[in-house]
Amino acid sequence: MYVGIDIGGTFVKHGVINAFGEIIEKGSIPTNHEKELLFLDLIKLVKEYQVKFPTIMGVGVSAPGVILKDGTMQTAGSIQSFYGANIKERLEIECELLTIVENDANAAAIAEQWIGNAQGVQNYLCLVLGTGIGGGIVINGELFQGAHGMAGEFGWMLVGDIPSEGSIETASLNQRASVVGGLCFQYQKALAENGYIEKITDARLIFQRAKEGQKLAIKVIDAFFVDLVTGLLNLISSFDPEMILVGGAISSDVDFMNRLEASLQKAIARHESLQYFQQYGLANVVPTKLQNNAGMIGAVYQVHKEIKKRASR
Repeated sequence: MYVGIDIGGTFVKHGVINAFGEIIEKGSIPTNHEKELLFLDLIKLVKEYQVKFPTIMGVGVSAPGVILKDGTMQTAGSIQSFYGANIKERLEIECELLTIVENDANAAAIAEQWIGNAQGVQNYLCLVLGTGIGGGIVINGELFQGAHGMAGEFGWMLVGDIPSEGSIETASLNQRASVVGGLCFQYQKALAENGYIEKITDARLIFQRAKEGQKLAIKVIDAFFVDLVTGLLNLISSFDPEMILVGGAISSDVDFMNRLEASLQKAIARHESLQYFQQYGLANVVPTKLQNNAGMIGAVYQVHKEIKKRASR
């Protein structure tokens, strides 16, 4: 048995997961953004599970941000107080359990290898579309984290129309092809340019307006797919993965996934080099299977593998 924890900006999801990736019990608590109080919440959760499930062997933590292998949070998303914190060190001291801390997108990626849609796949990428775009890279069955723990920050990639002055991240996937920071942001911006001020945080509203024939919504959505597909083409060219998994709530929309796949195939047909390699089978784009539970399941999988490795020595 393992404790799985998924730290988000609003809620901390937690649960007990067995050696087959099955969730035995789960719950959630509000995320406290004060460093010490959040630490105390995490410690309390683990200790309560230790009492209820005496066979707990380790703790897997999924968290936002760039995280070093030693558990140091170089960044922590919206949880500003956790910048520089070390969750692994603190939980191992307080709870005396092996603890592994994983970036949330990396955790989602590796969870799919365990019990999701990437079972048996050795080389694949995972994009999580949400407020921004997170990502995970799996090479030869193992997560690739890079020299500084930031590999997979696909949202930082630039897709064109780079400004000559100021921040060039206005041309990034985060601001052009994520759901909230990209699609919703660009739609709000387009509305403002036409004299309308409206706060939009739900992409479903934009898609609905496009279905109803609103030209502005159609134009913004068309640009969104062009930018997202451009990012996918760059990733396919750079990594030659067997599969690209797309996560985030929007990936459960069948119409969205069908349009994404169709848009990608249309772009490949216009890319002479990639079109040539299409005959050998380029990456399939498929939705993730585990959705909201992927973070804590993936973090636990890392602990499970480490314990098995130690046992075999």
